[in-house]
Amino acid sequence: MLCESWQQVYLLPCQLTSTRSDCEVSFWYPSFKEERVILKAGNIRASTSRRCFHHFWGPSMKSLLTLNDSAATVVNTTPALAQSTYSNGGVGLSNPQMSQSRRKMLDLVNRLHSTGVQVDIDLPQIAVIGSQSAGKSSLIESISGIALPRAAGTCTRCPTECRLAHSDTQWKCVVSLRFTTDASGATLGQPRNEIFGLPIFNREQVEERIRRAQRAILNPSKPAKQFLDDDDEDSGEAELSFSHNCVSLQISGPDVADLSFCDLPGLIASVGRGGNVDDIKLVEGLVTSYIKKPSCIILLTVACETDFENQGAHQIAKAWDPEGKRTIGVLTKPDRIPVGEEPEWLRFIKNEKEPLANNWYCVKQPSSNDLKQNWTWQQAREKERHFFSATAPWCELEGMYQKFLRTSNLVDRLSSVLSDLIAKRLPEIQDELEKSIYTTRELLRKLPRAPSQQPMNEVATLLHEFVAGLTRHITGVPDKQGLIQSIRPAQEQFRQEIRSTAPQFRPYEKKFADSRTMPRATFLDHEGGDVSENHELEASQTTALGKNKRRRNDVFIDEVFKRAQSYRTRELPGNYPFVVQQSYIDECVKGWRSPAQILCRSAHNTLSDHLKTLIRKHFAHFGQGMLEHRVRVLVQDHLKSCLARTEEKINWLVDLEDKAFSLNTHYLTDYKSKFLAYYRGARNKGNHADIMSTISTYTPLSSSATNSKGVPVLCGIAKVLSGLAELGLTGIKANDLAKLLKTDDMEPALEIMADVRAYFQVAYKRFSDNIPMAIDRELICGVERNVLPLLWNGLGLNSLDAHRICKEFAQESSAISNRREELTKKLQRLEEASQQLLQVGGS
Repeated sequence: MLCESWQQVYLLPCQLTSTRSDCEVSFWYPSFKEERVILKAGNIRASTSRRCFHHFWGPSMKSLLTLNDSAATVVNTTPALAQSTYSNGGVGLSNPQMSQSRRKMLDLVNRLHSTGVQVDIDLPQIAVIGSQSAGKSSLIESISGIALPRAAGTCTRCPTECRLAHSDTQWKCVVSLRFTTDASGATLGQPRNEIFGLPIFNREQVEERIRRAQRAILNPSKPAKQFLDDDDEDSGEAELSFSHNCVSLQISGPDVADLSFCDLPGLIASVGRGGNVDDIKLVEGLVTSYIKKPSCIILLTVACETDFENQGAHQIAKAWDPEGKRTIGVLTKPDRIPVGEEPEWLRFIKNEKEPLANNWYCVKQPSSNDLKQNWTWQQAREKERHFFSATAPWCELEGMYQKFLRTSNLVDRLSSVLSDLIAKRLPEIQDELEKSIYTTRELLRKLPRAPSQQPMNEVATLLHEFVAGLTRHITGVPDKQGLIQSIRPAQEQFRQEIRSTAPQFRPYEKKFADSRTMPRATFLDHEGGDVSENHELEASQTTALGKNKRRRNDVFIDEVFKRAQSYRTRELPGNYPFVVQQSYIDECVKGWRSPAQILCRSAHNTLSDHLKTLIRKHFAHFGQGMLEHRVRVLVQDHLKSCLARTEEKINWLVDLEDKAFSLNTHYLTDYKSKFLAYYRGARNKGNHADIMSTISTYTPLSSSATNSKGVPVLCGIAKVLSGLAELGLTGIKANDLAKLLKTDDMEPALEIMADVRAYFQVAYKRFSDNIPMAIDRELICGVERNVLPLLWNGLGLNSLDAHRICKEFAQESSAISNRREELTKKLQRLEEASQQLLQVGGS
């Protein structure tokens, strides 16, 4: 029976003596499996008369045991055989005495790491950090049971992640490369894993495979397979001195621990000749990217051969774990401590200097010379036990500090801390997984649907959906941003522009331009957006520029009369040719072409923008942009044709207004009578101000008086109306009295003005409807007509190469496909990790 360190073991009365040379003895204890140890002749004796204890040690047992009278039985004795590198007791955390709950926790986090979910969730793991040549790799070898590449100077130039898993099957190691950056150093959106060679079943081959894997990582522009098969793998310089990409080892076997940890490049304080000073910051940033995560246990290695203050790894660890709650310190190379400085290092073991929540440990690993002699793992552990048991001041430490010496105690503590952290983090990990799964599913849902495997049907469906969407928008959608709604402001602006070309007739002479104003044309109020005559123009044109513009557009009655006189040919006196009215109509109509063209261009631009948006919506995610481009070109050509036809129609409608014409006789006559009365009233108000004022203010009550006896006496307008009534002229109102005034010499001019203004009212409304209707018919609706056959033929879907063309068109853009693949893989990782947690909960 053996112990990892010197222990006191009590033997009940019995005697167990080995009198022959070295032999193998098997002991069986009820609570443990069979243990095999090597006994030296006479090294265990127990008196039969009383209890006694002896000090002894062995390579595998860790517990203080009490043997009953018949608890120890010699099964057999055989000559000692040369021990293999790994004893049946297992390596590190594979010790069978580990509790089932701890093993379950470690196994769980290892399975979570195997899913790759650590790129999405902060998973507990151990990161081994230290300064250059601080003994990290040797420590990793002791835990993992494999040899790592060694060379002069810095050995580790990229992270090496080890995922150890206990298994009852044959020992196996799978080496893979995990890329998080590309050849230029840019971060990849989705980490890429690449298996590096076939699985390894012989431990001795792992070191060479890792060396080749590191060279592949440091030469990202070359195929990894080249370094797997290259016989001269050490030739040439590497492209990179360090890399964030890592070598991943998946090791399983009956004597393997359930643990995940990462060996990081050693921190460097300076670079030699030809080195890159940026490597110092690069390595520091790489180490920081791991240890800054709250669930990372920092395994800080400090070499005893160098002053503690000169080793920068401690400063970085303290920066991210200032209270030392997740840092475990490891002192390496205790055999190289300068004479007399041992007490200073013992203060770390006693947690008196730079105290940590999980204490400092000290290990003794094989030296370079020992490795050259091909020491086995068992020999290394035996030498370590002997060093701490026989070398002062380590062997003189009190029993309470002995547990902080030796690799086995460190590994046991690592497993305990890691399993406790895992148990604490499990509920948080579950919550983070659920949130990430929901978010990832939402992002996938928002992506366009994946292209089908039938490209012809896919493209045909896209075209029909596009045409259906186009029809719906042209018909009109209940959206303020819709196509019809977007065109409407331009249509209203066009109507106002046409309305503003109305002739501004003034029924008074030009000499009265500054002294007379026009009354409000109340009969136009019911027409909504129409502007009334001079009353509203006065209100809207307040600037000097506005007044000057108004005066240039005003047409005074004497000017109209003068033109009428000059246009007479053979007409009888008092008669004037219609060419006078036509000339004023032509002056109005000539201002209609430009607003109509502006409306057409505005509608075209709005329609073009809507078409681009619609095309992008239906085709942007297919054909890597090629399908969208082809459809846009075809539709834009089609739109140009529609625009040309529309402009032709607009010019035709403008030309149609060159000759005054209307069959709307009632409407025209009604407006003429209203405008004639309006102009006459305005003129009379200016020429007969007093009489017109009396007539406008007349009321029956205000036009009567009383005599001395109080009897009402008619006077003024009331008396006139009464006299007319006595003559039998009934029904005459006060406003009718204006007709009794002297005939105006300008009456023909008033007739001309009323004719022109009434016709304008008819023509502008007709034109204000016809132009938008023509644009809607030829341009807006025209772009929909025959668009499907046009696209079908333009895309070559009727040709013999239709299947090939559709196959190219149906391919979605690389950005979308990469994004979908990235999110799909992420969702798979998250769901697999969540399933692993559910299995643990169910068990």
